[in-house]
Amino acid sequence: MSFVRSFIRQIALVVLLAVLSLGRAQANPMLLVDMETLDVLYAQEAGQPWHPASLTKLMTAYVTFEEIAKGTITLDTPVLLSKHAVSQAPSRSGLAVGSALTLKDALYILVVKSANDVAMAIAETVGGSEAGFVAKMNDVAARMGLTATHYTNPHGLHDPAQFSSARDMALLSLYIRQSFPQYMPMFGTEAVKLGAAELDSNNDLLTKFAGTTGMKTGFVCASGLNMVATVERNGRNLLAVVLGGASARDRNERAAELLLKGFSGAAQPTGQQVLTLANQPGVPPVNMRPQICGKEAKAYVAAQEAAFPLGLKGQPSYLNDHVAPRAYVATDLGRIAVGVSLPRPRPAHLPRFAAPGNDMALSGDLRPSLASTSSPAPFPQPRPNRL
Repeated sequence: MSFVRSFIRQIALVVLLAVLSLGRAQANPMLLVDMETLDVLYAQEAGQPWHPASLTKLMTAYVTFEEIAKGTITLDTPVLLSKHAVSQAPSRSGLAVGSALTLKDALYILVVKSANDVAMAIAETVGGSEAGFVAKMNDVAARMGLTATHYTNPHGLHDPAQFSSARDMALLSLYIRQSFPQYMPMFGTEAVKLGAAELDSNNDLLTKFAGTTGMKTGFVCASGLNMVATVERNGRNLLAVVLGGASARDRNERAAELLLKGFSGAAQPTGQQVLTLANQPGVPPVNMRPQICGKEAKAYVAAQEAAFPLGLKGQPSYLNDHVAPRAYVATDLGRIAVGVSLPRPRPAHLPRFAAPGNDMALSGDLRPSLASTSSPAPFPQPRPNRL
């Protein structure tokens, strides 16, 4: 009998340890960078390979911006939604096979709605095929020195071989901001109106955290909830990366907390710049599926909530501001034949709530990309100290 009791106690202990292990809060990658000086103000697991989910679309946008700067395409280039594009898993734009958008409208839907069908359609238009576009993505990643990054698709739907890191996502975002500032307002847009549909962003900071200028969110089960956020306050520009959030609340509140620490001075330069942060190439990316979508999810989310309750019911929140949303009107061009030019002139689409003259026409005067196809991309440069 004593043997049986002892055995039962051992089994109970094993079960208890397993439950505690499942319920343990996890410290996921986070990074805070001063975008003017490139100083790192906070870093946690910033070089750990991670599945980027829809943060992938930051690179999809960059490759497209670069091709526009080269003159191979324009913002008026028609983007046709092929059967392959429309077959992608949600989120989607809702457009039918054969529908067309201008590249400008497609980019807005890509960035704001994070539509996977439009990401694929852009890739097929810009790269000639998905494979051709992915090759361009990996070429840019190599030129930028994103040593923990590899792409297999243009949208971020899960592939075990698609990964990045908080450091690389921050650096890519800095490249977009420095090389193509004329497109930054896209990343600060909260909604796209497409016919009767309104396609909304998942970035709550845009309307609840004053000064937010962009950039992108992402989610697949293997990644958890990811975010890159850029904010300007009192002349300072900070960038936060949070990967692997247990929920949108968790991700958003953690990003806001990082940013507030930076603006208040609680987070000071660590002595490193984002360029000198070490990646961990060769280390396998973390797979969050069991904790986010699997049998461990309930215990894991409860542990994360206990460790970081900000924003839960009855708890304080960092997201208390009321910011007027910026919206953009896109046009479904219907079904058009390949090679047929769009009618000219097209009316300008002025975002709602935008001050006159504050719309980015995004035409004509395009800065050349800092990254040419024949040489490594120069690193983003810190701005000179203010006088």
